[in-house]
Amino acid sequence: MFGMVRPCRHRLGEKLTAQWMAHLCGLCLALRGDHGQLARIVTNYDGLLISVLTEAQAARADGGRRTAGPCPLRGMRTASVAHGEGARLAAAVSLVLASAKVRDHVTDGDGLLARRPVALAARRVAASWDRAGARTGSDVGFDTAVLLDAVARQTGVETLAGPGTAILTVTEPTETATAAAFAHTAVLAGRPHNAGPLAEAGRLFGRLAHLLDAVEDRDADAASGAWNPLTATGTPLEEARRLADDAVHGIRLALREVEFRDGGLAHRLLVHELPNSVHRAFGTVSCAHGTGPYAPPGTPGGPGAPLPPEPPRRDRRGALAGCAVWLGLACTCQLCCGTYEDPWSGERKEGTCANCDCGGCGDCCQCCQCCNCGGEDGCCDGCDCGCDCGC
Repeated sequence: MFGMVRPCRHRLGEKLTAQWMAHLCGLCLALRGDHGQLARIVTNYDGLLISVLTEAQAARADGGRRTAGPCPLRGMRTASVAHGEGARLAAAVSLVLASAKVRDHVTDGDGLLARRPVALAARRVAASWDRAGARTGSDVGFDTAVLLDAVARQTGVETLAGPGTAILTVTEPTETATAAAFAHTAVLAGRPHNAGPLAEAGRLFGRLAHLLDAVEDRDADAASGAWNPLTATGTPLEEARRLADDAVHGIRLALREVEFRDGGLAHRLLVHELPNSVHRAFGTVSCAHGTGPYAPPGTPGGPGAPLPPEPPRRDRRGALAGCAVWLGLACTCQLCCGTYEDPWSGERKEGTCANCDCGGCGDCCQCCQCCNCGGEDGCCDGCDCGCDCGC
């Protein structure tokens, strides 16, 4: 799984976590439905934003959901998942993004891709994903040529870049591609007047994704001798951080111009979670407040406190069925890094890595719920929560 918007469920809360998982599962199933099981490996956290934005603008609240069958990632339970044009557009974008990522790794000669036969096979897979993305994009009225053109131009831009080249020259192809994808969600949702501000939000999102990827890979690229935009252009981390913070601020302002039917999840991911992504990439603390009208993290009943245990389910599985579900959970890291249902009892449990501190502040943005996030007044306008959630 790749992507920079990786929200913690403690920050999202039960309702938004369910919505987020519906879009994540919907993207995965859209990839499988259109392109087969192998395509599901390109499921990513950022791609599902396309599905989220489409549904957030759609006129009907229930028009883009269906009930999916049992899946090992859900403890072999059924679930309501996103489907329709938004999920398919997200699948098309994800395929092209994954194709670009594979080509980038081939160019850098990462790991097994340094071997010519493996690199050749990877290039063929990338080309097939390009074609698959183009087919799905065409079905929903989106021309993926703008994405493919951006991928093609990226190589040329990087070849010409050197000390003194503006870092935004290097990020431009990514910005152009994400702007087009974000804007098309307005077309799918029947709100063409949203295309302009969404294109701006998408452009800045692409810039941010490129910058954070460069920051996170900087040390590893230096050790391996791989090309890195910050190193190649001589851009200091301080300048990269300034541009990242400006992009986050610009996305927030652009979203204020977008007409949403229900923008709660989109707002939380693009306004509250993006600053956390920046802090994570640069290794800084995302929220330092520990006082105010809300209990500090870890206190009984406060943000970050353990959730009360749920009563065991009565529909216990047999030994063999439970073992099969356990194997699926283990293979997909759910036992380590997520919330899952016990394969035999159905009791909800936390993975061994799930007791996180949510970036050092627990549910630091829970206090901003009083500002009617996603409402007509915008984010936290006039909100006096006694905290600084970066919004």
